[in-house]
Amino acid sequence: MKLLKNDTIIVTAGKDNGKQAVVSKVFPKKGKILVEGINQYKKHVKPSQGRAGEIVTLSRSLDVSKVALICPKCKQPTRVGYRFQDDKKIRVCRKCKLDI
Repeated sequence: MKLLKNDTIIVTAGKDNGKQAVVSKVFPKKGKILVEGINQYKKHVKPSQGRAGEIVTLSRSLDVSKVALICPKCKQPTRVGYRFQDDKKIRVCRKCKLDI
């Protein structure tokens, strides 16, 4: 997975197309990310012992293919490349060729 926690992304497909946000959680085995404020839905919660029923707004996970990383240097949506330096794998912006 090429996206990590605290990366700034832009949504490229769906109802939140064009919105920017920060990744809060990553699910690499599922290929999904959780972003606060993006892909929200409402859930009705039944009343229980001593608690009233309510409608709660939650964020669902979003597929990685529907977002693009925003490069911190050039501030443009970009794809992520890799290069190796001293046996370390470093993420690289495909547009400006600088380290992310």
